[in-house]
Amino acid sequence: MINITADEIRKHLPMAEAIEVVQAAMVAVAEGKANLPLRSVMDIDGVNKLGIMPGAMRDPVLYGVKILSLFPGNPARGLSSHIGVVILFDADTGAPVVSMDADALTAIRTAAATAAATRVLARKDAQTLAIVGTGEQAESHIAALTQVCGIRDIRIAGRSPERAEAFVAAQAQHYPAITFAASPDVPTAVRGADIVCTVTSSAEVILQAEWIEPGTHVNAVGASIPSLQEIDSALVAQGRLFVDYKPSALAQARDIITAIDAGMMTEADICAEIGDVYRGLAAGRRAADEITVYRSLGIAAQDLFCADHVWRAVRDP
Repeated sequence: MINITADEIRKHLPMAEAIEVVQAAMVAVAEGKANLPLRSVMDIDGVNKLGIMPGAMRDPVLYGVKILSLFPGNPARGLSSHIGVVILFDADTGAPVVSMDADALTAIRTAAATAAATRVLARKDAQTLAIVGTGEQAESHIAALTQVCGIRDIRIAGRSPERAEAFVAAQAQHYPAITFAASPDVPTAVRGADIVCTVTSSAEVILQAEWIEPGTHVNAVGASIPSLQEIDSALVAQGRLFVDYKPSALAQARDIITAIDAGMMTEADICAEIGDVYRGLAAGRRAADEITVYRSLGIAAQDLFCADHVWRAVRDP
């Protein structure tokens, strides 16, 4: 079985291409062309976890699995909090044919999905981006969102002002045309922002509904398992809510589950999957002053499409 490294993934899956690949994956999901069992998460030691995400696509047949260790303490060691492999299988024989670094693939495809959603949900004149989080996903989201929006100002909030300042100093070197600022706290970062992204592994709410102003688009990305919740349930209930995949959102997004259980919203209040917006079956942003929310959990279809794209590029240069 061939192994594809993180560097090869970054070479063959540049962000501009990744956004289009992931958009195609979400359309295929909305068309019913995917078999996507819910993510399985196994506890290891009370802190660290192992996640398993199998998936299969039809027309053409494509299937595989992502196996990912979720170690929230890794960034302090200079490592990604998400480490593992994506494996693709031969559709004719069932044999595993290629494995690839899940860390790099996940970082790219997650941010690419956010960009695809933001493209149809944020205001066209959006210029100010606030990101809560200072890890790998914060970095990849800047790379993705600057592809689809005319971002001029970026504010960063982290666990500490020092971490935010260090992140800002590093990123400002890569984007000299953008003004960066390290915010002392989350409310300061998101005040007046056109786009807000939460990309943390927080188990507690870090973004409150009352901090979000009319016209803002929110991408809630970091909480991928039910034990984590970044955003207030009132925010998913009050905003126009879009998801990547309804079955996983209803089963594993704690903010949505809590809002439904509390009677703040119903399943019918989920406007659509992003794929249906791109299919023309649901409206994205309808007015400049509405609040839109994209609740992302990440789905195997996105990994499969991106992994297949990389595998084709490596196999047929």
